[in-house]
Amino acid sequence: MADLQITYRDALKEAMREALKRDNNVVIMGEEVGVWGGTYAVTRGLYDEFGGHRVIDTPIAEMGIVGVATGAAMGGMKPIAEIMTINFALVAIDQIVNNTAKIHSMFGGTMRAPVVIRTAAGWGQLAATHSQSFEAWFAHVPGLIVVMPSTPYDAKGLLTTALYSQNPVIFIEHSRLYGEKGAVPEGEFRVPFGVADVKRAGTDLTIITYSRMVHVALHAADELVKQGIEVQVVDLRSLRPLDWDTVLNSVRKTHRALVLTEDWMTYGVSAEIAARISRDAFDDLDAPVERLTQEEVPLPYAPNLEQLSFPDEARVVEKVKAMLA
Repeated sequence: MADLQITYRDALKEAMREALKRDNNVVIMGEEVGVWGGTYAVTRGLYDEFGGHRVIDTPIAEMGIVGVATGAAMGGMKPIAEIMTINFALVAIDQIVNNTAKIHSMFGGTMRAPVVIRTAAGWGQLAATHSQSFEAWFAHVPGLIVVMPSTPYDAKGLLTTALYSQNPVIFIEHSRLYGEKGAVPEGEFRVPFGVADVKRAGTDLTIITYSRMVHVALHAADELVKQGIEVQVVDLRSLRPLDWDTVLNSVRKTHRALVLTEDWMTYGVSAEIAARISRDAFDDLDAPVERLTQEEVPLPYAPNLEQLSFPDEARVVEKVKAMLA
């Protein structure tokens, strides 16, 4: 089949549309997912196509949304629970961590709760309580699969995999990627969990990253190559499970590693990755593993301060050059 040039938003919608057509047990539930079409318009049109019994508008009650979705999943349904932003997942964190993630274990493997919890991270003058990155919180929890796609292709393929999975999946989108366009095959296809993608080959240094920072890394790599520096960019795609083989093989090839993330540095995703590389590829490193992350502050509302809080192309270029000096 021919590839289509579609947005990240539409790639997600197509994955859900195909699942709704394929399986009558698939339902979408969340705040404004139906008539309004979702806060970020990801579900727009699905209510008209499949009706209110399949695309269900809920009250503003995140704990209730996840609780109902988890119970429905235990009963044989395949619910997609949309939490408007990852900040609001904190309201449902007891359900997610103490129920959804534990069902399979607590029932001795005889019961599953294959719910897909879609939520958006991101920022854009949303201030400190609406612009947070909590992927490390959920990736910390055994029993959850945690996914963060960077491209339309990966968004559709990973969401399709999530919708076939028999395990609970935290599917974290990025609000600043919804308009990003890319090639996506027609029809269903799956991108497996726990398989990273080398988005750019290089020999001088490995950048390990995911979600929006993949694009920052690739733009930085385009600038660095003009200066004779070849950077390899590894897109993790999923954080639990995480593809350690691809990460370590890349570091063994380039002998230097920079972990680039949009969450906070302390106790974050970058800390786990840096620790594993330092332990498992110690003899292959020509320099210490470095990290570049969000500044450790509650995110400011002022746009100039907000921009300064995140790694950008210039800072990645500066960091890579310093590591190679």
